[in-house]
Amino acid sequence: MSLTWGRVAAWRTRAHSLDVRRPAAEALDVVSELCGLHAQLMSSAEATLHARVDGLPADYVERALWEDRTLVKTWCMRGTLHLLRSDEYALWQAGFGTYRHYTKPVWHRGFKITAEELQALLEGVSEALKGRVLTRAELADEVAARTSDHIGEKLRESWGAYLKPASFQGRLVFGPGEGQLVRFTRPDTWIEVGPPPADPVPEIALRWWGVQGVATREEFARWWGVSPAEAGRVLKALGERVVPVDVEGAPHWARADLVTALREAEPVRGVRLLPAFDQYVVAATRHAANLMTGGSPDLVYRPQGWLSPVLLVDGLMAGVWSQERKGGRVQTTVEPFGSLTAKVRKAVVAEADRLGEAVEVVWAG
Repeated sequence: MSLTWGRVAAWRTRAHSLDVRRPAAEALDVVSELCGLHAQLMSSAEATLHARVDGLPADYVERALWEDRTLVKTWCMRGTLHLLRSDEYALWQAGFGTYRHYTKPVWHRGFKITAEELQALLEGVSEALKGRVLTRAELADEVAARTSDHIGEKLRESWGAYLKPASFQGRLVFGPGEGQLVRFTRPDTWIEVGPPPADPVPEIALRWWGVQGVATREEFARWWGVSPAEAGRVLKALGERVVPVDVEGAPHWARADLVTALREAEPVRGVRLLPAFDQYVVAATRHAANLMTGGSPDLVYRPQGWLSPVLLVDGLMAGVWSQERKGGRVQTTVEPFGSLTAKVRKAVVAEADRLGEAVEVVWAG
């Protein structure tokens, strides 16, 4: 089976709900289909959803997290923060529970903690958060009282290194903040946690391929945060549910039930201003050059893992953009990779208007 990147881009744009915006009632479905919202920056998580859904209140994500509890925030794949659907947390946590990197001696040496100390820390976190919501300092004090000052101090000296294993094991999620302070709680304190599936990672992989369209073994390994060999074992477990495809001469994998739709995907038309760390941009990390109209990947994929906000035109990355508040106005600076038609420029201004009031668009380059 042979595919073109143009077909892949068209199919993926639709799979990411970037062709036609969805109604507000389907916001949680979008979160599910995207495999969560990247939340290293909370503003990006919110903007990722608003780029795909119409009619959402400005505080939708905040209310979903801390009032309705339909979303939950935790460390996820690759140790990055994501927002997940609360009613799907059991699936994702079961998948993260298969991570083993923090159980290896090299991890213990690197973070200067023994396996026994880490286990005591994890159990201390779980006990301290039962029925409670604590700041990191409060959690460190509670863990120290249950274990030792040395172990408690570990929770103070690094932002997430020792908390991520607790999140992977389902012992910790984020709770509502207290002023500027982040707080944590136990999942079963905060949300209803259903029974975990017996074999979660293949199901998660199928979901991911369902929004990617095509990907290599190495791309799945990078996204899920495992070695290529481990990713290969997941592919083997998927069996006939995935099939090899050729994308302009490069071997990839696709879900068997989606191949026809990929091959027949019609071009899309439309403009979107995607925020930093948008899932569409994350998805293209290793093949971005094939999904760009001019420019180069280093304009989007910056040092230290920073992903720029992207101008998406007809399903292709056509520029980058930024915002800055100046007085009572918000200036949106758009840097296209090439020339844009008057129709596209008008659509960009309309997109910028959706981002907030008193927006001024400035064209650079």
